[in-house]
Amino acid sequence: MDLSALTVESTRTAVAERVLNPVALAEEFYKKIEADDPQIGAYLTLCKDRAMKKAAAVQAAADKGDALPPLAGVPVAIKDVMTIAGVQATAGSKILKGWIAPYTATVVQRLEDAGAIVLGKTNCDEFAMGSSNENSGYFPVHNPRDLSRVPGGSSGGSAAAVAANLCVAALGSDTGGSIRQPAAFCGVVGLLPTYGRVSRYGLIAFASSLDHIGPITKTVKDAAILLRYIAGRDKCDSTSADVPVTDYEAEIGKPAKGLRLGVPKEYFGEGLDTEVSTAVETAIQKLAQAGCEIVPISLPHTEYAVPTYYIIATAEASANLARFDGVRYGHRSSSAHTLSEMYRRSRDEGFGAEVKRRIMLGTYALSAGYYDAYYRKAQQVRTLLTRDFENAFQQVDAIVTPTTPTPAFKLGEKVDDPVSMYLADIYTVTADLVGVPGISVPCGISKEGLPIGLQILGGHFDEATVLRIAHVYEHETGTGR
Repeated sequence: MDLSALTVESTRTAVAERVLNPVALAEEFYKKIEADDPQIGAYLTLCKDRAMKKAAAVQAAADKGDALPPLAGVPVAIKDVMTIAGVQATAGSKILKGWIAPYTATVVQRLEDAGAIVLGKTNCDEFAMGSSNENSGYFPVHNPRDLSRVPGGSSGGSAAAVAANLCVAALGSDTGGSIRQPAAFCGVVGLLPTYGRVSRYGLIAFASSLDHIGPITKTVKDAAILLRYIAGRDKCDSTSADVPVTDYEAEIGKPAKGLRLGVPKEYFGEGLDTEVSTAVETAIQKLAQAGCEIVPISLPHTEYAVPTYYIIATAEASANLARFDGVRYGHRSSSAHTLSEMYRRSRDEGFGAEVKRRIMLGTYALSAGYYDAYYRKAQQVRTLLTRDFENAFQQVDAIVTPTTPTPAFKLGEKVDDPVSMYLADIYTVTADLVGVPGISVPCGISKEGLPIGLQILGGHFDEATVLRIAHVYEHETGTGR
């Protein structure tokens, strides 16, 4: 069975037409995971017994001739920051090793209700804090395109699993680029929905005003299909928006002719790799040939996006991660003799270096005497960034940029230079701060054979236009499967 040829679209069709047996398909994926994942490290936990029961139920329904749900038998992977009842949820951290989730995240429940089969939980940077997946508390993920390179982070396990054909599609989370950047590094499609478009119930929080959940897939159409089933209002998440869910699959069939695409000058300056710049500019010309109008624009406060992000994100992280104290759940130090010592040692032993760094940065930014100078100022700049995008979307329908400044870098290359690592997110953090949707699609290959990503950003709740443009580009270049 050629697992590399399978997409969400082709799998669900083959299962519905009784060409593919869901049980046999799941078994094939587990065989491939067993053979290939030791070199990649994409999975932290497999849910084989659970998955095979779900697959058997789909097959039984098919055998009886019952109508099948829309994603029947599609094998997916879930980033290990989302909970599944009865399955370990670690968020890539030793502090949660062995913790069994008591409830299932809304997005996972919606996928399973649609018939998808969850193969397992994917590796990630600890608490989704990182740009390379080297911050996992367990082991790093290797890029399937080049095992000496990082897959990107923090959803590196999900992107690597899709790229290595260890699942058909996956869910990731994006707080500063953690879906789009690994998608670009691994040569797959990564979709960031509008903040509030997809429920965060069951997502282990990093920064609550920035966290998004979205799909990582092989094609734009697959991303559109999955978004349709995970999007929508959820009574369990008060920040989820009561906005009707579009039939994204139908929307992407529309032509892009006449759409105005903004190209911000701030995203094509110092620090952008020449090969990335050339590939993205060529992609923009392809979209022009498809009938899009290319419009130069400016997003003048872009230079402040990274520092703004790393103040707001770390401040929210310091508050969210206070709950991991060794008392209620998670790791508890066995060497402490007093309550205060138990708190300190449990957190010191459980958290990794990057998480500790961000907790300290966030606590400092929120402390008395510094709150106004840092956190309040960052929120004011966030408003300016939002206005930049609001002004831009009065002129254009979407914005096109590089996803990352360089292709995937080598494992260990930036691990001792946090600032350099943070700058890997320079083109992605702004969308999270502003809350707009975006997608990364493959747009080229470097001389070293490494994928390059094109980023397309849209207005709030306009995922349909973002997907439409991405699908047109995919069609024009023949990069879809």
